[in-house]
Amino acid sequence: MPVAAFSEERFPLRLAFGTTGGPERRIDVVRLSTGYESRNQRHRHAVRRYDAGSGVKSLEDLAAVVDFFEARRGKLVGFRFRDPLDASSAGFGRAPGPFDQSLGSGDGTSTCWQLVKRYGLGEDGYIRPIAKPDAGSVRVAVDGEELAAGAFTVDGVTGAVTLAQPPAAGASVTAGFLFDVPVRFDLDWLAFSIAGFRSGEIPSIPLVEVRP
Repeated sequence: MPVAAFSEERFPLRLAFGTTGGPERRIDVVRLSTGYESRNQRHRHAVRRYDAGSGVKSLEDLAAVVDFFEARRGKLVGFRFRDPLDASSAGFGRAPGPFDQSLGSGDGTSTCWQLVKRYGLGEDGYIRPIAKPDAGSVRVAVDGEELAAGAFTVDGVTGAVTLAQPPAAGASVTAGFLFDVPVRFDLDWLAFSIAGFRSGEIPSIPLVEVRP
């Protein structure tokens, strides 16, 4: 029986909260003979990297990681990971609201929008597509009025929001949500020592973001 490339199961939350890591941006910098620099980004979107080893506080936690690692077949199957610092459309420590993020404007016919999160302001801001929302947390508003739960559906796999009725032309569509990062294990061998763990040695458990 073939194994899926991605599992919608989430890495244990109690282990995620001790994680270190964050976004990585690969920028090529060339120093010109004039003294100026030429800078070019390799990818449009950042790739997030984490080390979940620091979230392991007990042998029970370590056993849970082994179970999760084996179920994912190591690097083979991706999974959901809740970033302890960046998991809400409203920003760190705040509950999502229906007006957090602009998804676009109605044209009288379109009913589907992609969830996104903006970083920064104006033209210099960065727009990040959100592919793994917590579907039950999504709130949507049209022209400043929140929609009832039955007035829209959310695809928790892709982050697409579909409204039951198309908004009028020019009507703003906004949303708020919690979300996960699609990642995979970035190691072939989950190496640990129980003796070392008891003496305070924490294993390294690297994770890297994927595009599901």
